[in-house]
Amino acid sequence: MAFYSVITSLGRGLIVLSAVALGAPISVAQDAGGSPAPPPLSKECQTPGVSEPSSIPLPNTTQALKQSKTIRILMIGASESAGYTSARGSYQDLIERTLERAVPGLNVVPIRRGISGELAANAARRMKIEVAFNKPNLVLWQVGTNDALAFVPMEEIRATITEMVRWLKEHNIDVVLVGLHYSPRMIHDPYYQTVRKMIQQVSDAEKVLRIRRYEATELIHQAQAIERSNQINEFAQNEAGYTCMAEYVARAITIGLFAKPAAPPPVR
Repeated sequence: MAFYSVITSLGRGLIVLSAVALGAPISVAQDAGGSPAPPPLSKECQTPGVSEPSSIPLPNTTQALKQSKTIRILMIGASESAGYTSARGSYQDLIERTLERAVPGLNVVPIRRGISGELAANAARRMKIEVAFNKPNLVLWQVGTNDALAFVPMEEIRATITEMVRWLKEHNIDVVLVGLHYSPRMIHDPYYQTVRKMIQQVSDAEKVLRIRRYEATELIHQAQAIERSNQINEFAQNEAGYTCMAEYVARAITIGLFAKPAAPPPVR
């Protein structure tokens, strides 16, 4: 039960984060195949079975890495973290620093275009303009939270996400979906939970990376609440959530950069 052996005080836990989250120098590990090892997760972000992403390749981003050692990431979509900044910087800053430490010589160019409160349909329209102007290799799309809260029709959300993911693929751009924000108040909200599952279905059907943000943050909050005997510091919880989201995204992208494409089916 190593995950539940969290530091008693969340304040102390936020100080004793890993070198990855804090920005301290680290040595670059390599896996057996010679590729950079995915950046490690800090102790508070270790959620077994949830925080480990699938090894879905990011072919367009990998090609950009090979050609110029530079990847351009369009960070878009509605999020309560769109303007959030902690002592360690925004979650976008953490993603950039973690990726550049994990992959030797990598230059990450973040294109920050998140707007708090934005619905998926509006983000999709903006995304096409941003792609034309900024030519990203990868889109990091936080999607679903505000649509669920606004009760946008389910099939409209599904169609928007599916069509945008396919449009990005057609334009040789990889995409990573970041799912719904976790909130204890929404645990029993049927529509919120249905939207969350629908985004999972779309990511599975379209074979794109999805950051299981809701599930991982739920486990983190549960463990922290147990350790603090329900003396919950809402600000500290949010800080931990943003830090972990950055770690999950950076780890998923690193794995996707060096994942091997699935072998084609045998010819019969």
